[in-house]
Amino acid sequence: MKNYFEKQFELRYFEMNKFGEATSTTMLTLLEETAADHCHAINYSLFDLQKQNIGWVLVSGAMQLDYYPVYKEKITIRTWLSSFSTIKGFRENIVYNEQGKIIGRAKGLWVFYDIEKRKPLPIFDAIKQKWSSDPQTSLNIDLSQKIPPIDSLNQSKEFKVNMFDVDTNNHVNNIRYLQWLMESIPPEIADNYYLQAINGRFITDAQFGDTIISLTAQDQLQTNLLHTIKTKTNQKVCATAKTIWKKRKK
Repeated sequence: MKNYFEKQFELRYFEMNKFGEATSTTMLTLLEETAADHCHAINYSLFDLQKQNIGWVLVSGAMQLDYYPVYKEKITIRTWLSSFSTIKGFRENIVYNEQGKIIGRAKGLWVFYDIEKRKPLPIFDAIKQKWSSDPQTSLNIDLSQKIPPIDSLNQSKEFKVNMFDVDTNNHVNNIRYLQWLMESIPPEIADNYYLQAINGRFITDAQFGDTIISLTAQDQLQTNLLHTIKTKTNQKVCATAKTIWKKRKK
């Protein structure tokens, strides 16, 4: 493989759940931190782009984990771009444990975005040249496929969009959507299973002050869940997702 970037992490105490494992939001945070450092490595840091009212927006993404690392465990995340178009790129990720074994994979479709005008922008040629790409993919998944919203109130929870939910792009950060999703998981699933895979789509952004409803429903397989996050006032769908849960070992 060529044109990749790697970053190592040592898992910290506050990143653990009650089982002593990294949370799913921790893993997504580390993936985003690696992507941010990849930007910094080519002298196009997210804060430098922000000064030009430019940022990267995640449109859709998927993550799969064989297991979650524990406190003090070291992991390495390898990331690269598998392809570019004028305004978007596919970011691939592989997660390795200390022994070099692959324990997770992730893939995201990111759009280069004019924050002020709130519309896509052509990716700078210099970014494409410095990052370049490698055609290998981490996950064989179609991120353009839509995930229909659900309207079930069997499992739901409400949240208020606060100031700390909004990132440097003036959007609700996608990590917050995952947190909202996890809060509406049925207790019998959350207590006995772990999140093995998630596949999500971001449709429209929530705004500061909105009240959000997180909905979860089970499909025919009780450990496969469907999710929708929408605004309470106008029922605007912000995100949809599918998750797969695996039984915890006792």
